[in-house]
Formats: sequence, structure tokens, C-alpha cells
Amino acid sequence: MTLFAPTKLVLVSPRHLAGSGLGSTNVDALGPLIHHFGWTTVEKLPQGRYVLLASPGGEIFIEFDPLRQDGLWWTISHHDPFWQAQFSRQTPVEAISALTQALPQMLGDDQYADRIPVTDQTTANAARAGGWSVRGTIDGATWTSPDGHCTAEHTAGTEHVWYVKHSVLDGFDTHWTASFTVDTPERVTAQFMAHLVDDRPVLRQFEDVPALARGAAVVTPLSLGGLGGHTVHAVKQVGRTVPHTSGSSRHR
Repeated sequence: MTLFAPTKLVLVSPRHLAGSGLGSTNVDALGPLIHHFGWTTVEKLPQGRYVLLASPGGEIFIEFDPLRQDGLWWTISHHDPFWQAQFSRQTPVEAISALTQALPQMLGDDQYADRIPVTDQTTANAARAGGWSVRGTIDGATWTSPDGHCTAEHTAGTEHVWYVKHSVLDGFDTHWTASFTVDTPERVTAQFMAHLVDDRPVLRQFEDVPALARGAAVVTPLSLGGLGGHTVHAVKQVGRTVPHTSGSSRHR
């Protein structure tokens, strides 16, 4: 893997290896809700370190708290019926943003539906379309990314209907989790999964890509002479998939 200057803009894939991206991208998981959909800021501390947003009807609250000791920076809570989604610090912001920006449509506000696509796949089909393999378990199924670093457990009769976890060789700063409690709508989990497995690279400053994930990811500069950065990245993606060692039987 080529080493770049810390602030060099790079393209990274697969997304689950790219880190949060909160410090190096223009992806905004909360701003569009405030500026375009009328969501309100319920609570905010100095320097923007903490924010709690509420949907216009009060059905959904989104909490962003980078000071939480347990590392669960994002919490989306829906009331009546109650369901909750939580994401830890290094969860890629692109997948979180795809979900948060689709929430107004899920509540019936479709004024920007032409600009914010909501997947029509199931969560399992989104994983399958991303090349993830599946093995049956006693309570459901576990989906695994092609490189084996990320898994999504789908279980019945437990607190979490979907639980996604990630690490690279159990390495520091590569861990992240995403959890969805029972009664979370299929559209919610599918929206997150579809944008997590998306094979398009994401933008990062090189220093924001977790150090231990850099060797496992495809990392290329954004700007290059001759071929465009995205073209070079696509070429380097070819042949980089490393099959994981767990089972790959289909789950129906």
C-alpha cells in the first residue's frame, strides 16, 4: 500500500474499512434534516459537540454525542412503536447519512424523494447484492463481507434484530458496531445496509483512514494526472476481494 501525506485526499473502498469520515468529508447526516425538512434542535452544547434533533411530529429523535464513554456516538430513537438504532464512532458516515436523510420519507415527507433514493431491497438482498455471503445460525443468519472483516447478524427473539460489527485483526481503532432493535422497520435496516455495501469509494483524508485498515482497503489519491482518480480506483478494486474462511451457504 502506498503511503500518502496525512492530509492527502484519497478514495477508499470497501466502505466498512474507511473509518467514520467525520473529520474529512462533506457528508452531513444532520444538516439536511434541519435546513430542508424542518427538524428542530432540541439540545446543543458549545462547539457543536452534542446535538439532539427531533422530527416535526416528535416521532423520531437523533442524538449525536461524541463524548459518550461507550463510543456509541449516534442514536436514532422512534416512539410508538419503539425502536432504536445505534452506531459507534468509526461507523462510516455515508451509511448513517443515507439513513438519516431518508427518515423524512419514511415518515411520509416525500418532497425530496427524487434526490434522496430509498432502497426497495430487503436488508438480506442488499447484503447479497454487495457480495456478502451468508450462513445459517440457530436464531437466524450471519452475513459476512467478502474480506471477512465485517459481519451482520440477523436474529429472532433477541434485543437486536440486526447487529453489524467490524474490526481488522482485532486492531485498535478499526472496531465499530451498528445495532437495530426489534421492531425497527425493514426499510431502515435495508437503507443502512445498501449504503454500507455500496462498492463506490468514499472520500477521506489519508490520516482519517484507520492505520490498521489501510493495508486491507483499496486506497488511491483523489486527483491524478491522466486517468481520473475514480477510474484508477476502479482498476485497483479488480481482483482485491479476499474470500473469508467461514461458510458460504445460501440462506433463504
